[in-house]
Amino acid sequence: MLTWALTFLVVAIIAAIFGFGGIAGAAAGIAKIIFFIFVVLLVISLIANAIRGKSPKI
Repeated sequence: MLTWALTFLVVAIIAAIFGFGGIAGAAAGIAKIIFFIFVVLLVISLIANAIRGKSPKI
């Protein structure tokens, strides 16, 4: 999911460079939504692992 967020971020940056405002805005909006979903799922995963007593694997 983070890959999708980064992909949309790159598309938004490229579109912004070429001046396509609508496309850049849409891609940036999608990237933000996917990124925040990723962050929420990460926090839920960390909390669930903490409750179970497992340490995160790095």
